[in-house]
Amino acid sequence: MTKQQEHLRTSNVKQFSSLILAGIQWFFFLFTNTVVVPLSIGHNFQLTPEAIATAMQHSFLLTGAVCILQAICGHRYAVMDGPSGLWWGLTLSLTVSASSAGMSLERVGGGLTAGFILAGLTMAILGWMGASHVLQRLFTPMVKSTMLFLLTIQLTMNFFKGMIGYTEFGAFNLPIAALSILIAVLVAWIQLKGRGKLANYAILIGIIAGWIAYRILIPGHQSTGTQAVGEFFTFFPWGTPKWEPGIVITAFIVGLVNMTNSITTLGAVEKMVGVQTTAQQYKRSYGWTGLFTVIAACVGVIPFGAFASSIGFLESTRILRRSAFIMGAGLLCMLGLMPMLTSFFAQMPPSVGSAVLFVAYLQMFGTAIRTLEGTVFNSKTIYRIALPILTGVAVMNIPAEAFQGLPIYLIPMISNGLVIGVVISLVLESTVKWSNMDNSAKTSKAA
Repeated sequence: MTKQQEHLRTSNVKQFSSLILAGIQWFFFLFTNTVVVPLSIGHNFQLTPEAIATAMQHSFLLTGAVCILQAICGHRYAVMDGPSGLWWGLTLSLTVSASSAGMSLERVGGGLTAGFILAGLTMAILGWMGASHVLQRLFTPMVKSTMLFLLTIQLTMNFFKGMIGYTEFGAFNLPIAALSILIAVLVAWIQLKGRGKLANYAILIGIIAGWIAYRILIPGHQSTGTQAVGEFFTFFPWGTPKWEPGIVITAFIVGLVNMTNSITTLGAVEKMVGVQTTAQQYKRSYGWTGLFTVIAACVGVIPFGAFASSIGFLESTRILRRSAFIMGAGLLCMLGLMPMLTSFFAQMPPSVGSAVLFVAYLQMFGTAIRTLEGTVFNSKTIYRIALPILTGVAVMNIPAEAFQGLPIYLIPMISNGLVIGVVISLVLESTVKWSNMDNSAKTSKAA
């Protein structure tokens, strides 16, 4: 073997090893963003452990499948499509409020299922009709930046609570908090100081090291999942589709809002990869997301949407290759097909995943700032960014109990700081002539 051939072989081995590590890291990112959703929804719907285990398998399988299809023949980016945070929040809110509104969980579940199916079909149809052009005009850089700022704040608040073991009673677990902070510091240190490609695998290192440390240092390890194994195919576990006007319409509206995630997410990824997303890519993306939303509704899984949080992961790891993403999604599909393996991975401590993702999502803050590059604010134009963001943050910090007096159908949207902030930003951008205020400020300064 010549030196050139040996060098080529060594290079190929390094590339393959790098691909494997990147794929595993993507797998853990997809896994940690998926595993908690079916658990929380299952508990709120009072499902059996077997039904929750089945929902978890469905979540892994469908999430992996839609990610692969999006990367190959959808938007064609290494961007996660997963259980939408907006629909997740809507479902949790409605199930919690059901008893006070005099509704059974089966009625709520049936209404949500019908609303999700309708929203999925509408998303696919509007996407193929070119609705992305309308959304792109509405979602100016200012609106995108507002959404990214609020999403970063919302996610980091949730992950910080998770990493310190925060409970509904307002207390936190000191040993878990201390270990989580050490894990977060380790991940941040590797990202900042790691040489070569080591920094790219900070998330993977943090998850593995944190999981091992948790099992050794935290006595009485608490499972996040379930050891039960259920039937693989179950349809309408929340309840058969029912026409509950308030719930169906609310779910439908949230579905339309959820479409905007693709505009914000793909718009941010465009700058990272240096490629302009075409109209056909948007059409295919909405088509796949809409189809899998309908399937998810039928099997009791939170419907899908483009994960803007993928931006933070991509910024942290700089792993933009679709091949690594497809490998990670493929591993998630395999996990969904293996019940016993699903039970094992479901035992990963939530505080470990939260600590790692807390650091990863800090990068989204930088993405939001870069969206505003070149924009200069004065005492008047500062309202276009300060009002929606600070109002959204204020709503996020209002206790959920404060909204219980509102009609059950309004609570999910009125109590959602992200939705409120984006709506305010859209209204401001559509009704106020900010350019006139910029010009007037420049004129007065010149005078």
